[in-house]
Amino acid sequence: MYQRIDKHLPVLRKYVSELSEKQLVDAEWVEQEKRVYFNKCEEAFQAGDVKMLNKHWLDSNWKGFFPKDGKIDFVARNTGVNRETLKHIGLKYSTPPDCEFNLHTGLVRILNSRHRMLDNGLMDWAIGEAMSIGSILIDGKHVRLSGQDVERGTFSHRHHVLHDQKRDLFTFTPLNHLTSDQAEYKVCNSSLSEFAVLGFELGFSMSNPHSLIMWEAQFGDFNNTAQCIIDQFISSGQDKWVRQTGLVLLLPHGYEGMGPEHSSARPERFLQMCNDDPDIIPDYLPDEFEIRQLQDVNWIIANCTTPANYFHILRRQLAMPFRKPLVVFSPKSLLRHPQAISSIDEITTPSFFKRIIPSNTPPSNLQNIIMCTGKISYELFKERERRNLIDDVPIIRIEQIAPFPYDLLIREFNKYPNANIKWVQEEPKNMGYWSYIQPRLHTIVNGSRDITYVGRNTSSSTATGNKYVNLEEQELLVKNAFT
Repeated sequence: MYQRIDKHLPVLRKYVSELSEKQLVDAEWVEQEKRVYFNKCEEAFQAGDVKMLNKHWLDSNWKGFFPKDGKIDFVARNTGVNRETLKHIGLKYSTPPDCEFNLHTGLVRILNSRHRMLDNGLMDWAIGEAMSIGSILIDGKHVRLSGQDVERGTFSHRHHVLHDQKRDLFTFTPLNHLTSDQAEYKVCNSSLSEFAVLGFELGFSMSNPHSLIMWEAQFGDFNNTAQCIIDQFISSGQDKWVRQTGLVLLLPHGYEGMGPEHSSARPERFLQMCNDDPDIIPDYLPDEFEIRQLQDVNWIIANCTTPANYFHILRRQLAMPFRKPLVVFSPKSLLRHPQAISSIDEITTPSFFKRIIPSNTPPSNLQNIIMCTGKISYELFKERERRNLIDDVPIIRIEQIAPFPYDLLIREFNKYPNANIKWVQEEPKNMGYWSYIQPRLHTIVNGSRDITYVGRNTSSSTATGNKYVNLEEQELLVKNAFT
């Protein structure tokens, strides 16, 4: 085939040959026309004097989003909201429709419990999410959420779309009834085709930087059937094609004994694709560290442990002066955990996303610091209290795993100058966060402290299929964190 192609005449030569055979043109005329055409192209090129830079391509379909002078404000913007606005959103979210609507009695109880919680100035995960989405809508920015069973929420916690129990297809979306001039909230239960749905949402998110587009996997494990979209497009889209996206992936993750297909969203895979260098602490100004890091990284990886932090990280997606994909390893058991509660005060203005939640253990000459992320922190808190070690063992929660919060951890480690570091995780040693965390901690301490791993042993499977074995493993790793 290649030999035949090599022998095949180019189109222009073949066309000229046929015209010459018919005596319609001669060789001199053909060369003259070539020179005329080349000169026109050269003149247009010289006259234009255009230099296309990456920023021009980046802004090509988002006119007016990036500053014309290219100057970006790298100081983190307030993501808190006025208290009266929050009160209004909470009331709408926790009140049954005022029209003639046949609401399920179970939902009436849920709405009433939300109302009581808000009256006490508190919020759980569902309320925190609704507050964040509602405030974005009131800001005039469109929000879209898709995935399997997202209207109700896989774990029956969300209930953003209420269904009439007697009239088929008659629904009510409370967050679409906040104000007369709010933006639209679109909630879409999707089919069991993660590849197709996530691909569509990625394209949707790239059309408008002022929309919050979220895709939620029914369980985080199910992102593996969309791996092509994640690996080839989301993780590297800006590097390959100079295109940004603020797409949010919500991946329920956590070891509650539900087996190897319903426990792990595979954080190790997402962290492996992060482009930040584990051996270099970025040299940024202190006030600009967070946002400059976000600008330089290819995506953001987080595991929030409080409703307030989840509220802020969603709002930060639209507050940043650029767009980056956000992967959130969202909770399952924490959705109703009695300690996974935040005060409304934590989301009123001014307030911000916390990349880490530092320990409240007083600075002193302690032996060990425990570091972790996700729901394991609550099990560690419980065990620490049982052992009466609250003032002896600091527990630091990393909420934003990537880009790595070097600046904040250096500050925390300085409070406990002689303490060694234990990294605790639920996942097997060859999975989870350890492979990403370990070299970055070594870069910070530079051999001055011991860094050890506490967690499950290496495994080919993400989790055991036996809930009793899972419980034994969980109890052992929590015990080992304090020994």
